Amino acid sequence: VARWIIVTEVVRDTLIAADPENSESYSANAETFLAELSALDAWVRQSIASIPENQRRLVTAHDAFQYFSQSYGIEVFAPQGISTEAEASVADIQETIAYVVSHQVPAVFFESSIPVDTIEAIIEGAAAQGHTLAIGGELYADAMGAEGTPEGTYIGMIRHNTITIVTALGGNLAP
Repeated sequence: VARWIIVTEVVRDTLIAADPENSESYSANAETFLAELSALDAWVRQSIASIPENQRRLVTAHDAFQYFSQSYGIEVFAPQGISTEAEASVADIQETIAYVVSHQVPAVFFESSIPVDTIEAIIEGAAAQGHTLAIGGELYADAMGAEGTPEGTYIGMIRHNTITIVTALGGNLAP
């Protein structure tokens, strides 16, 4: 969220430079949005911090959440890498199974833009080793939710992902 605060400031300043006659409108709209983003960032930080430290591990099919890791102190592990075009190899899936079992990860997550096959294989592999692994829920990574839904906005998408992650990993949502 802190990165979108910077983006919002740059967009505001660029619009003001291009259209100074409407600078008051751009400034007012940006300030409203910046306040919403600052509140969201604080809420995400507090919510993620409530997850027991040994459970702050986010396992998803592809590596789209490094920004989340860097900003909020949660370890991210993904067998597929950053590209949604690539497929996880058998070795990648086995490495992920070893990771979730050795770290006793309680849940793995699937993403709205990726088939759930890889996650299902990880769950089955963990079960074969005696580790119960739940599906933590669906996260939005490369796409937001449908238009007209809360998840169809940036703020709604971040709230949804945070609620899903915190709930599945044993934390408590901040008020």
